[in-house]
Amino acid sequence: MATVTFTQATRIYPGSTVPAVNELDLHVNDGEFLVFVGPSGCGKTTSLRMLAGLEDIDNGSIWIGERDITYVAPKDRDIAMVFQNYALYPHMTVAENMGFALKIAGVRKSDIQARVKEAAAILDLEPYLARKPKALSGGQRQRVAMGRAIVRNPQVFLMDEPLSNLDAKLRVQTRTQIASLQRRLGVTTVYVTHDQTEAMTMGDRVVVMKDGFLQQADTPQNLYKNPANAFVAGFIGSPAMNLVNLPLDSEGARLGDHSIPLTREILAAAAADGAKTATIGVRPEDLVFAEQGFELELTLVEMLGSDSYIYGDVTDASGKPQQITVRVDAQQTPQRGERVRLAPRPGSVFAFSSETGNRYFG
Repeated sequence: MATVTFTQATRIYPGSTVPAVNELDLHVNDGEFLVFVGPSGCGKTTSLRMLAGLEDIDNGSIWIGERDITYVAPKDRDIAMVFQNYALYPHMTVAENMGFALKIAGVRKSDIQARVKEAAAILDLEPYLARKPKALSGGQRQRVAMGRAIVRNPQVFLMDEPLSNLDAKLRVQTRTQIASLQRRLGVTTVYVTHDQTEAMTMGDRVVVMKDGFLQQADTPQNLYKNPANAFVAGFIGSPAMNLVNLPLDSEGARLGDHSIPLTREILAAAAADGAKTATIGVRPEDLVFAEQGFELELTLVEMLGSDSYIYGDVTDASGKPQQITVRVDAQQTPQRGERVRLAPRPGSVFAFSSETGNRYFG
């Protein structure tokens, strides 16, 4: 078992002047399940590949435990990686695939068989040890790839979008199995995904990346309840948080004929910035029908069984329309074309700088 530490780790690809990963500072605790998440090109996979030794580091360092592995060859880093495409040998059986790395390392045949059998029992693969990959389902192949990593007893597991090739139902089932397995084994795990649902349900902590920069590293609950900036607020949560740039007045943020109340601390922080506007954020489930609220004409209604999503446009500080999403109880769903009045629940409003995106606290 081991910790992982990125210290000012930077990667600039040849021919580019913009770092793919920019001065990443991050500590992964021993036995922690840490998930990188973010849009395409944000640097999450590059960070994982830097840790694996598959990408060079231009500045900074990476440590596993007390060992600086910045310039250590990938094979000597004591890691095991699970790839998106499984990377199984088609001519080998499940048992041979799982034990191949041990065979190359010169481990005794009896020890290989014992480790493979133990991993197969953990992953429910015992009935399939004599089969070849073509005779397995996608989920079974992914479990074989997991087994190949487990038998090596590495200090760190690295997983690069291992569920992206599975269908929706199997993805849910397999992510539960991976999370349970990691907690059972207690191996430090760094996992990359573009799917925020995977990130929020699997990780002990989640790292949100954008344009090569770490935006926030926190527990799933804190990311949702206490986003550090407008990007994290809009990225975490489904449907996404409503974010609208609005003019400020002495009471709060002006939306149509209604003022959304803001705390004195938030207004003071905005005033200290010289801000005349702020990006106001409210989650869809925190908007409720109210007599004293802003008006919204519904342009779309989606019925989802237990609840519904209703949509309409409001006008932002620049005069442009911005879509608002509201989650409502299915029994209270209005019709498309209706005009309703809405207000945020008390304490549910977030405010961010229109310039930097950083959150105003208060």
